Amino acid sequence: MAGLPMDQRDGWIWFDGELKPWKDAKVHVLTHGLHYASSVFEGERAYGGEIFKSREHTERLIRSAATLDMKPFPYSVDEIEAAKQLVLEKNNLVDAYVRPVAWRGSEELSVPARKNKIHVAIAAWVWPSYFSVEEKLKGIRLEWSKWKRPSPETIPSSAKAAGLYMICTLSKDAAMANGFADALMLDYRGYVAEATGANVFFVKGKEITTPTPDCFLNGITRQTLIALAKENGFTVTERHIMPEELSEFDECFLTGTAAEVTPVSLIGEYKFTPGDACRTLIDAYSAAVQPKKAAAAE
Repeated sequence: MAGLPMDQRDGWIWFDGELKPWKDAKVHVLTHGLHYASSVFEGERAYGGEIFKSREHTERLIRSAATLDMKPFPYSVDEIEAAKQLVLEKNNLVDAYVRPVAWRGSEELSVPARKNKIHVAIAAWVWPSYFSVEEKLKGIRLEWSKWKRPSPETIPSSAKAAGLYMICTLSKDAAMANGFADALMLDYRGYVAEATGANVFFVKGKEITTPTPDCFLNGITRQTLIALAKENGFTVTERHIMPEELSEFDECFLTGTAAEVTPVSLIGEYKFTPGDACRTLIDAYSAAVQPKKAAAAE
């Protein structure tokens, strides 16, 4: 199905409590979520039939919805968990990307949305890792984004909300048009923040430094990598980082559900050489997310 538009694929999508044929999972053009970004979502991966950190993702989905005042949420954590597994099984998927999404419906179209129904859907499809390990270790190139992560006083930065990704789309499209793989964003104070859909880490020897997530999402993959890094003998410091400090680091990598662990070779004028730290953490993350494969190899 590679290359097919997302709305023309075959399969099944869980939609408001029932499985629907993929092409029939539709919403009205006057849906509130489309016009006013009253929508939250998750990005998850299944490895060997198991969704990594599935429950944590579901809990964050419901927490994000509550942050956007989308409550009461129509389904429990257990119901969403069961629905995700059903989607995998119905679509005969073992290794897949899983996308739950919740949004306000089309009962009325105005800025207030108290009367609008909250809808939930879950889709899953094959989405391989971006790069092989060898390709990853070459490192990807990033440019600086002209857009900055706003103050948490202006946006619900702790939520994985659709509206927060508008500047990410603008940033990544501009970067790709300029020959880069992604863009790195600063925050409203001028500190290093994150890439457009992934958190960033910097390495010097056995010391890893990563930005404090006080105005952007504290990713589940980010939290996983911090724990794995410590298990592998690294010290991890979370702090504010100025752009000019990047010259002090040897390695850099991004983390996220889609990116997994992706080394970086360039951010603007700063160069990095993916090395032992990137290799170690790529391997550690691979082992962590694929317990069935790891167990079979023992």
